[in-house]
Amino acid sequence: MTAPEPASTAAGKPAAKPVVLTCAQPTGKLHLGNYLGAVINWGRMQDDYECHFGIVDWHAITMPYKPADLRANTYNCLAQYMACGLDPAKSHLFVQSHVIGHTELSWILGCICPMGWLERMTQFKDKSKKLESVGSGLFTYPVLMAADILLYNASVVPVGEDQKQHLELARDLAEKFNRTYSDTFVLPQPFIGKSGARIMSLQDPTSKMSKSDPNPAGVVYITDTPDIIRKKFRSAVTDSGSEVRAGDDKPGITNLLSILSGVTGRPVAALEADFDGANYGKFKDAVADAVIATLDPVRLRYESLVNDKAALEAVMKAGAEGAQRNANRTMSKVYRKTGFVERPR
Repeated sequence: MTAPEPASTAAGKPAAKPVVLTCAQPTGKLHLGNYLGAVINWGRMQDDYECHFGIVDWHAITMPYKPADLRANTYNCLAQYMACGLDPAKSHLFVQSHVIGHTELSWILGCICPMGWLERMTQFKDKSKKLESVGSGLFTYPVLMAADILLYNASVVPVGEDQKQHLELARDLAEKFNRTYSDTFVLPQPFIGKSGARIMSLQDPTSKMSKSDPNPAGVVYITDTPDIIRKKFRSAVTDSGSEVRAGDDKPGITNLLSILSGVTGRPVAALEADFDGANYGKFKDAVADAVIATLDPVRLRYESLVNDKAALEAVMKAGAEGAQRNANRTMSKVYRKTGFVERPR
């Protein structure tokens, strides 16, 4: 679906902007699929919506991790966000654990969430199969995600296909809270951007591009240098024949056409016409050139940001302060409606 238009008052003056929230775990480097499928769309929303972009470190500890990596990845994630165009002057860029309210609201929502709702979550089933011992945090992860969304009364949530079930749970919990305690929460709507096709692995075009790809040549990271990017595209899996066209029988070329379309903004049909009669080598070099032109400014911006720890901490502080003001408004209503005595000031 498309995002809602910003509202206006009867006098024609802009009303409060719709709230957008989306979050990512600090689990390493963003790749081309993240950029085209998500982050580029987030940046386009900043002028028309009140945007909250969270780095969800609470979620990151639901799976085995190293504390030093979590800390470093939190800084790196913020630098990557900013390098991709998320502007702390326009949006709230915050770290989840820096804002009071996420875990408190998660507990309250968890107390009204039936166990059966969580037992249906497919991500829990998939992830728990890979672990010898499963922590309860992984099971209740979707409730925390619902709290992340509802804490800011987000009306729009950019979401991938793998998170749609979790967003549906957030809507269900909002509805149940509203029925139980009176209207409090907006029902969040999913937003799936028009641009940014599903980007597949360069080495296995039947699988989504992912950090967990066993073949590192299949993943293009936003921090890769031009030489590395070119090498990865030249080794990309193609298909039998020599025709540059999209189709179910040509997953490799279809993926490369999707990538080229994503970075140039041109439709696949027009690109097929451009490369009519071209060999695969020429085509792959052209895709590499276009990706380099898109990602190299991002890489250079990231490199200028990532080592300035003080500047990143200043952004975290400002982002947390803005997010906390909004969280306080929500939690004040929640505490009052659920019967808690007001916290001493």
